[in-house]
Formats: sequence, structure tokens, C-alpha cells
Amino acid sequence: MEYRKLGRSGLAASAIGIGTATFGREIDSATACAVLDRALERGITLIDTAEAYSAGRSEQIVGQWLAERAVRHRITLATKVNGTLTAERVHSSCVASLRRLDVEVIDLFQVHRWDAAVPLEETLGALHELLQAGMVRAIGCSNYAAWQLTKALWRQDVRRFARFESVQPVYNLADRRIEQELLPLCADQALGVISYSPRGAGFLTGKYHQGGPVPSGTRFDVVPAHQEIYFTPARFRIMEGLRQIATAAGMPMAQLALAWVLDRPGITSVLIGARSPEQVDEGIAAAAKLPADLRAALDRLE
Repeated sequence: MEYRKLGRSGLAASAIGIGTATFGREIDSATACAVLDRALERGITLIDTAEAYSAGRSEQIVGQWLAERAVRHRITLATKVNGTLTAERVHSSCVASLRRLDVEVIDLFQVHRWDAAVPLEETLGALHELLQAGMVRAIGCSNYAAWQLTKALWRQDVRRFARFESVQPVYNLADRRIEQELLPLCADQALGVISYSPRGAGFLTGKYHQGGPVPSGTRFDVVPAHQEIYFTPARFRIMEGLRQIATAAGMPMAQLALAWVLDRPGITSVLIGARSPEQVDEGIAAAAKLPADLRAALDRLE
């Protein structure tokens, strides 16, 4: 496993991280702990959760695992505050996350999404205070557009607040929007990029077909909103192109989709979701370097 610097924070992130949105929702506590056990065995040290995942249950499961295994010192632990980002809300969210995770400090505390209803400076000031108080080691943001991140970094610089050290965007073969502005911005400002949904919430695994039924129990059945995002003619075309390349290469579509993201410049870590320890192993298998011709073929999909 490769370990990379997360911005200028001094934190290190494994090239593959575990996203825990499924914990407490699609898999139970025992299965989730087995997933985390296998992840750590394979060298994955970044665990990303959020208060919004299963109404805090995901954080509780991660906290239970950390306490029972006594491995807190080996983990880069990230979580997120969701919803209204007033100073009071940011602080209370962090306190609640610390309690659910059963830790004294959170390595990376992130805002889950942009909040236009609260003055940005109030949110950034509250995050700065958390860091000054020793409750968090670094701060970051998730689902920010390039202009939003630019505005936040500027205000942090002007007010001498602690700066964002990372951003967490969607990135996969079917959704490459961050290549236009966000990735160049992060490279210029030395921010870490923790991308998620490398397989498009399962869209790029090949289990869905244009005009066909959605298989029961799949992510697109459990969270129908994914259908609105990925079920478009252009994205089905990319998915079918991936299917052809994977078949010719003799590789699973899911492995190839993840390998492509891991191989992209500017990406610090890629979060994967896993419903079983075996799916962790599948993710690790994708970490092998892609041959140049295969990478070029994937790059051309559009």
C-alpha cells in the first residue's frame, strides 16, 4: 500500500481508503468490523465516515471497532459535519462525533457540503477554533465546487484561519467534472484530494442495463437518487465502453474502473465501499499500475 501526504497537514493517507456510508444501513456491525479488519490487514489506514451516515450509526460502529481492536494510533480518521454550518452547529457536531467515535481527537474534520445560508466566515472561524482547541488535527471540505473552495481558501488566508487541507469529490470514468477546475486548483494550492465513488456507486460494475430493471438490493435500488445521476445515454455509453475494454483485457469492470482512478494524477486517496472483506481484497487488486495502452483506452471513453 502506498501512503501519501494529505495537503500540508502532516497527516498521511493510504492510497485506498474505506468509506463507511454502508455501515449500519446496508451491512450490520459485525460485517462492518470484518471489513475494517481486512482493510487494516491489507494496509488501508484511512477511514472516512460522517454524522449523516445512518444517523450517526456509522460513526458508532467505527468507534466500537477502534476501541475493541486498540488500533486508533494506526488510523487516519476522517468524519464530516452535515447540514447547517453555524458556529454552534459545527462545534456541537464535532463534540457528538468525538463521543460516537469514542476518540479524543479527529484527524480530519470536514464540512459535508456547501451551506449558502450561513456566512462562510462563521463556518470557517468555527472550524479554526476546533483545531486550536485540539479537537481536530486538520480540516477539509466535501462536495465543493472549485469556486466555493477558492472562496473558502481566500477567506481563510485573509483571516489567518486554519486552511482546508483536502477536498472530497466524486470522481470516476462516468463523472470527470473535477478535471476542469478542481484538480488544477488543488494542485496549485497543495491540497489533498480524497475522491469517492470510483465505480459510480456500482454503475461501472456492469450490473445495470439501459432500459432494464434495477436489480433488487443493489445501491441504485436502495438509493434511487443514483439513477437520476447515472442513468443517462452518455453515461451508459461510457459504461458499455468500459465493459468492452474490460472484456478484452480479461479484467472485472469494477477493478478496472477503480484502477483508472487510482492511476490518475492529483488523487491522494480513493475511498471504496465494501460490503464484505472479499470486496476489500478486490479493491486492493485494483492498485496495480495500469499498462499505458489500457490507461489510454480508458481515458478516451466519453
